[in-house]
Amino acid sequence: MRNDDPHSTAAAILPLVGGPANVTSVAHCMTRLRLGLADRSRVDDASLRALPGVLGVVEDGESYQIVLGPGVVGRVTEAFEALLGAGGTADALARRGAALKERQRRRNATPLKTALRRLAAVFVPLIPALIGCGVLAGVGGLLTNLGWLPGLTPALAALSSAFMALIAVFVGHHTAKEFGGTPVLGGAVAAVVVYPGVAKVTAFGVTLAPGQGGVLGALAAALLACRVEKWCRARLSGTADVLLTPTLTVLVSGLVTLYVLMYAAGEVATAVGTAANWLLSTTGALAGLVLGGLFLPLVMLGLHQALIPIHTTLIEQQGHTVLLPVLAMAGAGQVGAAAAVYVRLRHDTSLRTTIRSALPAGLLGIGEPLIYGVSLPLGRPFLTACAGGAAGGAFVGLFAMLGTDVGATAIGPSGWALFPLLAGSGGWAVTAAVYGGGLLTGYAVGFAATYLFGLGGRTAVDADLAAGAVCDAGEHEPRPADRPGPRPASPR
Repeated sequence: MRNDDPHSTAAAILPLVGGPANVTSVAHCMTRLRLGLADRSRVDDASLRALPGVLGVVEDGESYQIVLGPGVVGRVTEAFEALLGAGGTADALARRGAALKERQRRRNATPLKTALRRLAAVFVPLIPALIGCGVLAGVGGLLTNLGWLPGLTPALAALSSAFMALIAVFVGHHTAKEFGGTPVLGGAVAAVVVYPGVAKVTAFGVTLAPGQGGVLGALAAALLACRVEKWCRARLSGTADVLLTPTLTVLVSGLVTLYVLMYAAGEVATAVGTAANWLLSTTGALAGLVLGGLFLPLVMLGLHQALIPIHTTLIEQQGHTVLLPVLAMAGAGQVGAAAAVYVRLRHDTSLRTTIRSALPAGLLGIGEPLIYGVSLPLGRPFLTACAGGAAGGAFVGLFAMLGTDVGATAIGPSGWALFPLLAGSGGWAVTAAVYGGGLLTGYAVGFAATYLFGLGGRTAVDADLAAGAVCDAGEHEPRPADRPGPRPASPR
């Protein structure tokens, strides 16, 4: 099987997850193929992890996730879906998949995790547009500061700002879709938040402003619209349902949004911005230490996506999010730890091959391949990677305390890919220098901590056995014995 052939990879994965009849849903994120399974026991984990190109597998109670890496996962997912469609099972799987997935969620997921994942599902589809518009905003700002291409910069500003001006509509659409309402009705109600005519409406003695409440107001408005729509459909039928349900949904939800939710969400959004700024300007080093150190566990659990609404709110209010550059330091610690493992375990050719393939993605801030293919299976390197992230976060937080804040104009990219999106009070050059210093600190501390303490005095074989013991004690972590490639020979 060719490692770079998505069709061969998909064809190899399908029988190992139980065949088409065992797959109830297919999706993917930036690095993982996410499958809903009817019968988990039919999966051949060991053979799946041994496939070339598979960096690890993860379970979160709702889906079986195969880590393939950025770029690769989209092509493999497309080929995988084509295989399911060719088998004539896609429609049948879609019909029964929702019920099976809901049963699995109720059985395996806590209410908090379920709420966070559903919230993330609203915002994750928006990330490509946020990245594209953020990059254009960064390019436009750079051209403006340099005085270059004055005829082009207004067009770039329009292109980069249009999506953010209407992001409430997209949030409302995806919220209704995720929570069982009619997507266009969710978008219609959320559109009230950004409609210029709201400037004529007064709530709590205050004249409303277009965009007040932002994505939080749009999210609340669409959630309310779902409740109203479901209430109406349960009581109306036929022509009455067709005419009255959408009318009452927009009317009731829209009025509540105007006179309650926009004001309340605006206050919450303001509080979020104030709290984030206070946290870094007052306790920056400590806050950076904690946030940078804890972010890798959040990524491991898939809960980091729940921070997207906070980032989006900060970008709406201030033009950039000051939290993302701090959290990005976790990836720097991960890269440093992986580099130390590569240097120390010279005889483990399989592990070194995994590191070489995953390290470029890690430098660009995509940490899952290194997490599930390297540090987490080995145990202690995951903790020393967190130490590197904490050190990098403290570095960036310290400068925030000194008055040089570092922010990002968009979310999604991290690591070195975040440089074009940086913004801050000191200008791009100073901001980039502080952010780069944080990355170097994370690399250095992650490397030193792992080299000195992450592997102890073990040989390659000892470390490999210890990693297997760690995974035996865990629940979902991939074992080094199941990593792609041949088992290394014992050193002579």
